[in-house]
Amino acid sequence: MIRVVLADDQALLRATFRMLLDSASDIEVVGEASTGAAAIDACREYRPDVVVMDLRMPVMDGVEATRIIAADADLASTRVLVLTTFETEELVLAALHAGASGFLGKGVQPAELLAGIRAIAAGEQLLSPAATTALIARVVDAGSARSRREVPGIDLLTEREREIVALVAKGMSNDEIGALLFISPSTAKTHVNRAMMKVSARDRAQLVVFAYEAGLAG
Repeated sequence: MIRVVLADDQALLRATFRMLLDSASDIEVVGEASTGAAAIDACREYRPDVVVMDLRMPVMDGVEATRIIAADADLASTRVLVLTTFETEELVLAALHAGASGFLGKGVQPAELLAGIRAIAAGEQLLSPAATTALIARVVDAGSARSRREVPGIDLLTEREREIVALVAKGMSNDEIGALLFISPSTAKTHVNRAMMKVSARDRAQLVVFAYEAGLAG
């Protein structure tokens, strides 16, 4: 059972999301929060697998709440899925750098939200088209001003790890990477985990951010 905390300052939206999530046999809403600070408290109380986090909330916004949750060693197994109306480049990048594992707009279909929660809980990354565009835009804006060697951790990666990080940035799963490179999914997973450790990426979403900033994402 995937345990979820809903964090949104609009009670009606939380009620709607709860009805949707509770209709799934493998998802359980264990807590709700109307502010970023309350979201942190709910995570510490319920230890959810996933927090569905709005970004614009009173008292403390979702970006700061995400940063605190991601930095809390006691919440290492809790992942943040941002669900917001505001898919601006600035907010997307701020949320991902804060430690969010996924980013979706509130215009997604119900089935997409359920699939997104399952993906995040399974350790996969999930980026909406707008979020992916924001990452690409940042890389394009940076141009050649930053070399790969200026990105912390890039020198620690082997050539194989760089290749696999680039494939992760394309959204490929361990099974897909294994099939493409003629290695087992478990070997692909080992390479991904080693790469995450070397570049201090909390999960695959953070590895995607690293890939774009390091110029590994094609």
